[in-house]
Amino acid sequence: MEIRTYNKNAVVFRQGDDGDCMYDIQFGRIGIFDDYGGPDQQKIAELSVDHIFGEMSMLDGAPRSATAVALDDGTVLSVIREAEFSEFFEKQPARVLLLMQQMSNHLRHTTKDYLDGCRAVYEAVEAEKAGTVKSEETKSILNRLAELFKGFNFYAHN
Repeated sequence: MEIRTYNKNAVVFRQGDDGDCMYDIQFGRIGIFDDYGGPDQQKIAELSVDHIFGEMSMLDGAPRSATAVALDDGTVLSVIREAEFSEFFEKQPARVLLLMQQMSNHLRHTTKDYLDGCRAVYEAVEAEKAGTVKSEETKSILNRLAELFKGFNFYAHN
């Protein structure tokens, strides 16, 4: 495995990049951003030692869903390439188990947030139909939900 060191504010990868590897944080912190450097930039997660990130693109071949940026000088990452994943799996089963637990936790929380958002929209629409909520109040609820889900990403739950 390759070891890389990053200075503060260095970009590890950008949203939309191809992903042929994942990263294991050895030292420092990584910020995960949506629309990094853009007018709607939003930090959606902060990861530290013992977090693995970038695995989704490596595993499914889809472009990176967010931008990863070093938050500390001297941030140290182990780079695990797709070709090395089998070896990583065999030699570091505890780290693979940690990765699986992190992915399961992310999926569980993402599913809960999605269902909570769907429930809130349903309740707002039903209240509007029943005449118990004024249209402006429904719009306000939907606007709050839009803000909640703005930049919604897999990494939002650590």
